[in-house]
Amino acid sequence: MSQVFVELDIPNDLQNFTLPAALDKRLQSLLDKQDVDGKLSRDEREEAKAITDLVDMLSLLKLRARNAKKQGK
Repeated sequence: MSQVFVELDIPNDLQNFTLPAALDKRLQSLLDKQDVDGKLSRDEREEAKAITDLVDMLSLLKLRARNAKKQGK
């Protein structure tokens, strides 16, 4: 497995690492549709997966930034 190291300037306010409001609204819309209709189209499923992958990545960045800050990096 290859590794890539990226150096980022982490803002002091970790709340800046949030999902943009429009994407959050779209994800909620897709989830609501799934709850009502019981299913999403293939394109909608792919879109929802892409947004949740972004949420996961942002969460990981927050966690790593918090850990780096604790270690004084």
